[in-house]
Amino acid sequence: MRSTQQIAEHATFQNFANCYWREIDAGRTTRHGTEAEPGVECVEWLLPSQRTALRAEIVSRSLCGPCGFGRIWKRALPDGSADTAWQPTEPFTALCCLAGESYRRMEGKGAGADLRGSELELLLRVLQSYQSVQRYLDASPTADPATDDDEDEFIAAEQSLVFGHWLHPTPKSLQGMTPWQQPVYAPELGGRFRLRWFAAPAARVSHRSAIRQTAPEMIAAILGDAIARLAPREDELLIPMHPLQAEALALDPAVQAMLERGTLRALGDAGPQFTATSSVRTVYSPDSPWMLKFSLPVRITNSIRVNRRHELDAGVIMAKLIGAIGRESGRDMGPRFGFVLDPAYITLESPDGGESGFEVILRENPFAGGRQRGVATIAALAADPLPGRPSRLERVVRRVAMERKGGVAEAARRWFDAYLDCALDPVLRLYDTHGVALEAHQQNGLLELRDGMPARFLYRDNQGFYLSAACRDRLRRLIPEADNIHSLYYEEGEINRRFSYYVIVNQIFSVIARMGKDRLAAEEDLLRILRARLERLALSLTQAGRRFAEGVLDSPTIGAKLNLTTRLLNIDELQAANEADLYAQWPNPLCRTGAAAAERGFHALSA
Repeated sequence: MRSTQQIAEHATFQNFANCYWREIDAGRTTRHGTEAEPGVECVEWLLPSQRTALRAEIVSRSLCGPCGFGRIWKRALPDGSADTAWQPTEPFTALCCLAGESYRRMEGKGAGADLRGSELELLLRVLQSYQSVQRYLDASPTADPATDDDEDEFIAAEQSLVFGHWLHPTPKSLQGMTPWQQPVYAPELGGRFRLRWFAAPAARVSHRSAIRQTAPEMIAAILGDAIARLAPREDELLIPMHPLQAEALALDPAVQAMLERGTLRALGDAGPQFTATSSVRTVYSPDSPWMLKFSLPVRITNSIRVNRRHELDAGVIMAKLIGAIGRESGRDMGPRFGFVLDPAYITLESPDGGESGFEVILRENPFAGGRQRGVATIAALAADPLPGRPSRLERVVRRVAMERKGGVAEAARRWFDAYLDCALDPVLRLYDTHGVALEAHQQNGLLELRDGMPARFLYRDNQGFYLSAACRDRLRRLIPEADNIHSLYYEEGEINRRFSYYVIVNQIFSVIARMGKDRLAAEEDLLRILRARLERLALSLTQAGRRFAEGVLDSPTIGAKLNLTTRLLNIDELQAANEADLYAQWPNPLCRTGAAAAERGFHALSA
């Protein structure tokens, strides 16, 4: 049996190599054989800047998900006088070779001058991600999830993403969170903590709400009876804070000055215990009517996580807009689709009008008070399981097959069909009718299950909306404030590129790849089901949704995000000047005119 160190090291290489294969070099397929074991299929990469070649055994392929790698070999490139033999090498050694070659290929491509600094930074984050995965594996429970009742709870799913997203080179990097803080604040370790509380004069506090309940009233509801212990003064408002952010703010000279003057008071811990959701900075308590989303002094995967002032207002306006769309539609956009909105915020005003660091977003919590069972993020359903265990999706589908006394493949196809009813059809109808597209990647999508079958898709994230510029007048008529969120309006072509990545590649393809890897159903069959569904939608929709569906079906390529390139150039994607540069086009296995060729070549970047 492999150790947790070996499992974590292999998983780290597999993530990086899959990104390298798609973004840098598809390599060439070859055979690595011996008399005892002839013809092992491999991918071979030439690394000329290091005069080295790598071979990685291909143990599994996917039409729309990650390739599985096995053993790895390395050799020096021949200098013309003699050939060199392939030698086994460790995964992290091979990863460092790929990283070095990546940076050599960045030279002269508009990259910054300090490529070596970026390379060392990337290797640091790769190491941090590897160490986090090993730590999570070491701490993983020994109970059998098939009989563990907690496995079906909202927060259990949120905290189950041990390996992170397969198409990211540093999926579990938490730069800025120390090893001794992770057991409390990293979701995978399930720590519990109370929020830190501050009191400030009401005149210095800014807050808004899209609903009748104000943000201070929401905060009072979170605290309950504990508000008496904090004893805010009559002219003060309370602001909750994540303990990590509170510690960082305590080092800010401006905050120190306010504390010394008494214009800001630190009141300590109070209220219910919270725990981190999969995003790390959004926290949940089954005893709180609201979740809270904080800024954190931590670089999570690609970015330092900061609640920007324009995002606070955008969350409130989008909550109003979604409410107006629901009222116009008459039935909250259908029983299979809904939102977890961010309808309010509160923050301490900064003298310069920017972020003070105290920005707090209040998110709906439909999973409080005993309502947390039977819902899971798509990311958790599609995630690689702990060693020796079934994936969450495999467990669900096999249970459906057993309870309905049918075959596993048939249960998987029925489950996938119901999933598309929830996660694809209403999302495209919303785009078609109102010009509102969702950044519905697998972590932003929650799936409610009833008797194991998909029953409702819930979308979350106030940052993840794309509004069609062509529909601006229509949205303005619904609520005039929709005209004020300039940063969310895009041209249709740019929306479609991003939308195809988030909804199709990141989310739906992850479910297909998971079912294929778990041998629940053939990927080819599921892709045909998805293609047929898009064809039906293209016939029934009339506007932007129809053009999107037709584009996905007819284009030989599909939008994809360049997570490795983003990391190679040390880009904070939330502050990138041109986000479009972070996307590319990959071969599209859904293309009607070239489906077979696209399916064979999904892992090769388009020219």
